[in-house]
Amino acid sequence: MRYFVGDETLFLRGRFRAASTGVCGGIADVTTVLNHTVPRDFEDESVRYLDLLAARHGIFNDYFGLLTAVEMHHLCVLQYDFVTVFITAGVTNPTPSGPGTINIIVHSREGMGDSALLEAIVTATGAKAQALHDLGYDFPGTTTDAVVVACNRDAPRVHTYAGTLTGIGSRVHAAILHGLPEALARHQGRVRRSGPSFFIYSRYGGDHWVEWEKEGCPYYPCHFPGQQCDYCYCPCYPCGDEELGEWVESSSGGRIWGCTGCTLLHVPEIADYMKRNPEAALAELKRLRERV
Repeated sequence: MRYFVGDETLFLRGRFRAASTGVCGGIADVTTVLNHTVPRDFEDESVRYLDLLAARHGIFNDYFGLLTAVEMHHLCVLQYDFVTVFITAGVTNPTPSGPGTINIIVHSREGMGDSALLEAIVTATGAKAQALHDLGYDFPGTTTDAVVVACNRDAPRVHTYAGTLTGIGSRVHAAILHGLPEALARHQGRVRRSGPSFFIYSRYGGDHWVEWEKEGCPYYPCHFPGQQCDYCYCPCYPCGDEELGEWVESSSGGRIWGCTGCTLLHVPEIADYMKRNPEAALAELKRLRERV
């Protein structure tokens, strides 16, 4: 899965099996999941609008799309092991008379059966309702909320269920409980960021969420002086390219991709190229490195 933000749109690109409650939702094999910001007075026909937006980016038919009035620099991205959750949240008015939409996209690098995709939507919706309750709201969501759950289509289907007691469901639940208040705080102006916020679930020093911020990082420079840190958490992970990393045994069991020595996306010229060409292939980036 590769994700990036452009044209006031969050794009997830890959080969997905996905379930969506959004515009023209359902269960399907798709190559793209997107969440797009529209004006607060948006009155266009949603399906046609999304089709035209997708076509402008070379995407036809095989996508799931969501719409929101929340600006994409308020997006919160949360990574919990093999699960990544994307949240935009507004609750200006939980009734049809005003704007306010909570859009949640869940992606799993591990494969999920269709039943797990559907149950993950239930898990995400329950976590959203709990987060709103914990914040003092007296409603479980807005009238236009939507959820998309996607997994890598070619990954072995290791998840049949996705309730809160399962490995995948517990991660989805925890990410939304943490991420929804953060997303609302940004949309409501209580927390200000110039771009999307990224959180990772860390086990160093005890289990906790950490917001990664490029500015003021205490570990800079972790690779070399002058490195660029826009992609501290690599969008290609886990790439599986053994020239850049290796599979290592995890302390909790199983194997994980280890690439602590990889500096590819820290090279300023390559990082800038990646920002201009967010779907650049890894081989393309490696060829560029040979020329700089």
